Amino acid sequence: MENIKQYVQENKERFLNELIDLLKIPSVSADSAYAQDVIDTANAVKVSLEKAGCDIVELCETPGYPIVYGEKIIDPSLPTVLVYGHYDVQPADPIELWDSPPFEPVIKKTDLHPEGAIFARGACDDKGQMYMHVKAFEYMIQNKCLPCNVKFMIEGEEEVGSKSLGWFVERNQEKLANDVILISDTGMISNQQPSITTGLRGLSYVEVEVTGPNRDLHSGLYGGAVANPINVLTKMIASLHDENNHITIPGFYDKVEELSLEERAQMAKRPFSQEAYNKALDIAEEYGETGYTTNERNSIRPTLDVNGIWGGYTGEGAKTVIASKAYAKISMRLVPNQDWEEITELFKKHFESIAPKAVKVKVTPHHGGQGYVTPIDGIGYQAAAKAYNDSFGVEPIPVRSGGSIPIVALFEKELKSKTIMMGFGLDSDAIHSPNEHYGIFNYLKGIETIPLFYKYFTEMSK
Repeated sequence: MENIKQYVQENKERFLNELIDLLKIPSVSADSAYAQDVIDTANAVKVSLEKAGCDIVELCETPGYPIVYGEKIIDPSLPTVLVYGHYDVQPADPIELWDSPPFEPVIKKTDLHPEGAIFARGACDDKGQMYMHVKAFEYMIQNKCLPCNVKFMIEGEEEVGSKSLGWFVERNQEKLANDVILISDTGMISNQQPSITTGLRGLSYVEVEVTGPNRDLHSGLYGGAVANPINVLTKMIASLHDENNHITIPGFYDKVEELSLEERAQMAKRPFSQEAYNKALDIAEEYGETGYTTNERNSIRPTLDVNGIWGGYTGEGAKTVIASKAYAKISMRLVPNQDWEEITELFKKHFESIAPKAVKVKVTPHHGGQGYVTPIDGIGYQAAAKAYNDSFGVEPIPVRSGGSIPIVALFEKELKSKTIMMGFGLDSDAIHSPNEHYGIFNYLKGIETIPLFYKYFTEMSK
């Protein structure tokens, strides 16, 4: 694979133009007005896999949008890498905040991308990162250096919750059998310091309702004599954390994974300025669970946050009322080994138990997902680390993400294989926001790095 840099440079303009053509198609899965565009994008991805060298490429029907499946099996006795990505994108709204039309890609230079970046919806999330894998595969086929088997599973509903993906995976376990799953839908620290996402948090999301009197009451006539649901709700929520910002729900921490000192030390190598962090958010000081750093609090520790709270009169002027009801939406980010359904039940039981008899409480679970972790001593991680080291000349840092990608836990449950998250985006790429972009350096560097993963994973699997 010594000539991969040369191959990428020789084909640079073609690689960029192909991605730009893909980005021109507004494959917004959340809006039925774009349904045909989503289908057109699936077909475009199918054609790209055929041209790249897959022996079999299919549009697999699902209850929703099709999944593009492709494979190249060179020897059943060799390892198999399953590449996952998605071809759908977020809505571009608000359109007026874009500096250029979201589906008319343009290349512009920025401070972080002096070589230029492609500005378009889906540039980084996930068309640009997904297409790196197609072009890396093309290189290995063209240069006869594909060391193992490859399967592609590219879906069209990731931005609306991957509703059909679980259905497809459950029914196609043999087709999707693999030794490792490779995803590029995450990011890295910087173009100078690569990183590998090794963990994702799970999620439990609930809505709570506290009911007091059977109607709104005059606060002068009834105040002090009847429980005020808003007062009660705020007290209940406040009690969910102690003075050390530790969550007080009984059993909440029973299965929390405690990281080794070695992994925490590896994570601490991540360049980070608390001062710059506070300044960017305009806060006087950091705040969180005692005994953990900011980066640990937002990645390897579970959290409980109120996402919305309402009740009573909130209009203009004054209305002296004791509301009949008060509401809140609460999310809990969970770490590996915490089961989201179990945590939801623990929350419900505890929240109901701390309510005074003067009110009634209703807890409604909305949705959730499991956390996930990739061991840094596994051959998948080691192969990825060696690939980054060769490509960037710098050892990558393992990073736990604070976000959630429930499909990753689904893959391990159904397909019994680990997922390696080799992201090449940056936090500044504005995914899901106006002016989303993806650096040309990052796009081409991904194409250079991915074949090295195949090489080292195959060697380490022997």
